[in-house]
Amino acid sequence: MLHSLKACWRLLHAVGHALAGWWTIRFAFPRMSQAERNARVQQWSLRMLEIMGIALKVQGTPPTHGPVLIISNHLSWLDITAIHAARHVRFVSKAGVKHWPLIGTLSTGAGSLYIERERRRDALRVVHHMTEALREGDMIGVFPEGTTSDGRGLLPFHANLLQAAISSGAPVLPAALRFADAATGETSQAPRYIDDDSLVASLWNTLRAPPLLAIVRFGEPQDSHGRERRTWAQSLHEDVQQLRRETH
Repeated sequence: MLHSLKACWRLLHAVGHALAGWWTIRFAFPRMSQAERNARVQQWSLRMLEIMGIALKVQGTPPTHGPVLIISNHLSWLDITAIHAARHVRFVSKAGVKHWPLIGTLSTGAGSLYIERERRRDALRVVHHMTEALREGDMIGVFPEGTTSDGRGLLPFHANLLQAAISSGAPVLPAALRFADAATGETSQAPRYIDDDSLVASLWNTLRAPPLLAIVRFGEPQDSHGRERRTWAQSLHEDVQQLRRETH
């Protein structure tokens, strides 16, 4: 009962924080510079983690400026919030997110680029936009697995989006995520969101969980010049795998 009451309080607080973020995007963002918007997204994300009982632990060195393409493993709907709390980047998200009530506004306000994963040709359009954004000095984040996994291993990496780094000459920075019990350091499955898991159930499990850690570990940037994207994707898969091990 106590866990459920605490979860209800956290949920109400999180909804209020999300609505405040929506208001900021709609009414305050037009008056802000891009740097101010980025800082506000990072602050908002860190506060959202705190409201949900999640502490952020950053390992390695987050990028300070672009251009850079960050790639990471994908575990949960919480991943983007966790990475944004460490460093604001523009994420490539599935197109459906754009139309989600409230969340779509927050995602678009944070600078997301959208991809229709069911349409292979849409990847070409997204790569074009990513390439332009990287040439303009943006920091962009992608999940090359293409979907979430249970965290016990890594799904194969799709290589298509790496072409944006190769075409723009931007470096790629591998990163890894893990959610852990704050008391024991053991991996927590509470935020997982895979296969038949519903978003509501995953959210409730996270809210009811004991205090958690969101561990974001950044690796070292890799030069994109002279790369072949499929071979590079396989190499980066191993790099992210190693970074995952180092979060323990």
